[in-house]
Amino acid sequence: MHTYIKLRMDPSSPAIPIHYNYLIQSAIYAALPEDMAARLHDGGFQSGKRSFKMFSFSRLLGRFSLDRTAGTIAFPEGVSLVITSPDTELFLSLINNLLTKSSVRLGQSLFYVEEVRFDEQKAEGDVLTVRTLSPVVVYSTLLRPEGGKYTCYYQPGEREFDRLITANLAKKYEAFHGRRAPEGEIRARPLNRPRLHVTSYKNTVVKGYTCRLRLNGPRDLLQMALDAGLGGKGSQGYGCVEKVLNSHGLKCCKK
Repeated sequence: MHTYIKLRMDPSSPAIPIHYNYLIQSAIYAALPEDMAARLHDGGFQSGKRSFKMFSFSRLLGRFSLDRTAGTIAFPEGVSLVITSPDTELFLSLINNLLTKSSVRLGQSLFYVEEVRFDEQKAEGDVLTVRTLSPVVVYSTLLRPEGGKYTCYYQPGEREFDRLITANLAKKYEAFHGRRAPEGEIRARPLNRPRLHVTSYKNTVVKGYTCRLRLNGPRDLLQMALDAGLGGKGSQGYGCVEKVLNSHGLKCCKK
């Protein structure tokens, strides 16, 4: 399920930091009932030793004004945010809260909720074309020969990218549904040149890529990619994708 939220920044509010993922993540937790937020934050959905929050979100989408010296960004003409999750309970609570409270805070900045609409996007076969709404992060933590660890990031088109997104989606599927994931591998073919984004989450550098992707693989895993995000760090604002040329099941709730 995808929720599209149209926001308008209060003109008197200060600009927000360029690296704002943590602020959005915090606002999502704040918009949920306390018990649900605590359960999701502290545990989430388990698959072996791994836990997944089962949501992802986009970048803030809209015309912006960037101040590189101050390290801030503002959205004078309004902005859109997309949140995805397979968890219906999370969605209903989130939408109800947003429509009731009418505003959200991102750090010190106030944004008014102008519209909330949701779209139940479906993977209808073993091929799915998606647009990335936030960078897809795929990585391995490796050991250096001389000792210590380092992170190796992969981009669409690389063999390791496909292997790791398949493993990640299978674990998400098992964590959410409580049963073994379907057999088969996801293969991702970039439809345009992947663009590298170097961002920061709580002072940690994160690298990811945006582009259009054609995904081939088991339908249930493709559905999980739509709903829970593609790749790692979904709940930190990475891997949010939407189905290209989808126009079905759209519902709109205007304020």
